Amino acid sequence: MDITTTMNWETLLDLLLGIGLSAAAGFRVFVPLLVMSAAAVLGHFDLPADFDWIETDQALIVFAIASLVEIVGYYVPFLDVLLDTIATPAAIIAGTLITASLASDLNPFLQWTVAIIAGGGTAGLTKGTTAVIRVIATAVFAGLSNPIIATIELALAILLTVLAITVPVLTSVLLVTGFVIAVQRIRKFFRREAPPTSPDVVA
Repeated sequence: MDITTTMNWETLLDLLLGIGLSAAAGFRVFVPLLVMSAAAVLGHFDLPADFDWIETDQALIVFAIASLVEIVGYYVPFLDVLLDTIATPAAIIAGTLITASLASDLNPFLQWTVAIIAGGGTAGLTKGTTAVIRVIATAVFAGLSNPIIATIELALAILLTVLAITVPVLTSVLLVTGFVIAVQRIRKFFRREAPPTSPDVVA
């Protein structure tokens, strides 16, 4: 195989890995960062020099504490909705950093452009979707279902992180399918809740 083709394929896989981890950050901001940091500290990830700080013991401890605080916070009704307002920009930043760190083969301009659009965009879209679902669930069930949603989101964050690292192509397909289903369900809910329009009464 031609070396250029190999490099292109490896770059594509790195980007798909970054997008998968960015989507995981949309569910829990610090879980994929914690996994990346742990993998880098253990020598499974070789991050570029600009991101060496991720593979330090200090970063690993910070990500572990932040992950724990985030996970616990989402089990508190109504606080979880407030956390979404903070976590949304944080997820976009995390997705951008994750993708940029994995797209180091690209020139800097293209690296950060792709990171912002693909990584940050995916994380923001995921977080935005989960935030809408949480608001709907809070309104319908008065927050009683929120711990269940928090558990599902945590499981998805861990699952997506593992899948992104092991099978990035399959993860991308699952992400697209999941987004389509989620959007359809949200649209269906709002159409059902919208009051019917009554015809104008003719005098």
